[in-house]
Amino acid sequence: MRFRHLVSRHLIDAFVVLTAVIAQLEIWLVPLEGSKPLLVVAGLAWSLPLLARNRFPLAAPAVVPVVLTGLSFLEPRTVPDSSSAVLALLLAAGLFGARERVQEVVGGTALILAGVIVVVLNDSESSLLPDVGFVGTLCLVAVVSGIAITQGSLRARELEERARLVDAQREEQARTAVADERARIAREMHDVVAHSVSVMVVQAGAAEAMLDVDPERARAPIAAVQETGREALGELRRVLGALRDGTERPDLAPRAGLAGLPALVDQVREAGLPVELEVEGEARPVPAGIELSAYRIVQEGLTNALKHAGPARARVRVRYGEDDLRVEVEDDGPGAPAPVNGAGHGLVGMRERVGLYGGDLEAGPRPEGGFALRARLPLEKAAP
Repeated sequence: MRFRHLVSRHLIDAFVVLTAVIAQLEIWLVPLEGSKPLLVVAGLAWSLPLLARNRFPLAAPAVVPVVLTGLSFLEPRTVPDSSSAVLALLLAAGLFGARERVQEVVGGTALILAGVIVVVLNDSESSLLPDVGFVGTLCLVAVVSGIAITQGSLRARELEERARLVDAQREEQARTAVADERARIAREMHDVVAHSVSVMVVQAGAAEAMLDVDPERARAPIAAVQETGREALGELRRVLGALRDGTERPDLAPRAGLAGLPALVDQVREAGLPVELEVEGEARPVPAGIELSAYRIVQEGLTNALKHAGPARARVRVRYGEDDLRVEVEDDGPGAPAPVNGAGHGLVGMRERVGLYGGDLEAGPRPEGGFALRARLPLEKAAP
């Protein structure tokens, strides 16, 4: 937009300078009738003031019809015979048409047409109706062209501003989605840590009770306290900085995890989407935060499939690797158009959740059709 503005501005300057040059060539080479010193000054006066149109948007184009009208009283044949005078008049008419206020457009057009009538009346060799009609029509075309260019520029600026606002709104919605997901993670981690601390308290009490009776049996609860404490500290380090909204009451429902996937799959089946659950590798305990994130990713993937996949089948695959936990949710449905205006922020939240543990998330259409959501959660980084 800025480049086009600079080009259009300098293009008009070039036309103004060209008009002034044509005026001087006409004076010395054609030549025009009249006193040459007067015509030299007049030729500069009816063209060069247009260069000041940015500083004097109304006065600069108004100079042209005023100068031409005044010159017609001194040299009646000069203006009708000068092509540069007509060019300057058309430029002035276009500049009046480019004004945004209707009053300025109408006033400038009236001044142009009045000047044309006076010039034709002062020239005894001109015919009033034909000459006024011809030149007046050219001026009106120039005015309409100026109006069209201005309105197009205004619409372009309006569309650009709307696009900027939409982008800003989308970014704000994305930031809100990330903040909401972080708050959700913080709330869930609160429950994880609270559960871990409760276990530690119970195990420590059991160890204390057995110390005097059976010290060897006390080792097991002490080891459980150590393991649970390390896991809780690891979770705290990962969610450090995430803010929790203290106005919400804690969720007292059982904590979601990989053990809850069969129940989640059954719920989705009952909702109408056939789902298969596959578990690969040797299932083993994983940190509570990783387990919770895996559950939420599967939940998000199945929710999206249920909403957008249409008539389809879905598959959930959980892979226990040596160093990571991989979760995949795939469907073979036709899908739906990509969300707009910041919709679909569940994936934004999932990326934030996976990134918290140093993992990767891929989401997109499958080559064979359908949609796939794949996440990798490193287990070695999750270890305290």
